[in-house]
Amino acid sequence: MRNVAVVKNMVLAGSGAGASAAASDGRTRDRVAQLLQRGPATAAELGAQLGLSPAAIRKHLDAMFTDHLVETREVRRAGPRGRGRPAKAFVLTAAAREDLNPHHYDNIAAAALRWIAQHNGPEAVTAFASTQIRALEERCRAALEEAGPDPIARAEALADALTAEGYAAGASTIASGGQLCQHHCPVAHVAAEFPQLCDAETEVISRLIGTHVQRLATIAHGDGVCTTHIPARGPQHPHQPAATTVRTEKS
Repeated sequence: MRNVAVVKNMVLAGSGAGASAAASDGRTRDRVAQLLQRGPATAAELGAQLGLSPAAIRKHLDAMFTDHLVETREVRRAGPRGRGRPAKAFVLTAAAREDLNPHHYDNIAAAALRWIAQHNGPEAVTAFASTQIRALEERCRAALEEAGPDPIARAEALADALTAEGYAAGASTIASGGQLCQHHCPVAHVAAEFPQLCDAETEVISRLIGTHVQRLATIAHGDGVCTTHIPARGPQHPHQPAATTVRTEKS
């Protein structure tokens, strides 16, 4: 979860009682999130299950609300309502549920691709991957309209477009040309089994930048970053593929 990462950073940066308190808060909020996976609950109900006072549990819920991890809804009760404000139940946001179960949808996608491969062959998986990434290509192409023809400039514009899509990308110039790095891959878990997804993405990068590119590393293959090399301008052999992927065996 996102708040867990914040807590870890606080622990690394702090020391003594402050760091211990931050770690304790993180553990408590993890327990709150696990309880809310079962369904909505009021602050009083959560406090009772965790052995915390109403004030203490509200402190954690307020922090989780600020981090967009929980939201509230009014509790509907049968019969006449008593005095005071209506009770509020807390529920996990969609983003928090995804953080708690990061591979749930990935597992479904992988199962679907296995079915496609089993019944229609690997070529069908390749066709599916190309079709799925077409919408991303069109959105990125629109973002590159003013980038000009230079491949490095287009790579920088593409990095911005991919970052907006959740890939946390960046581009840099190196001695042999340029380099596009993606620090996050939304489909890494599935692409580890079906590299056709990476191949389709590499071909899209090549088309958008307008030159041959070579994928040197992928998160799906166990590397820390998806790295695509963009060679410096020069004559391209007429039979040279637009995009290639280099895969090395991991020990």
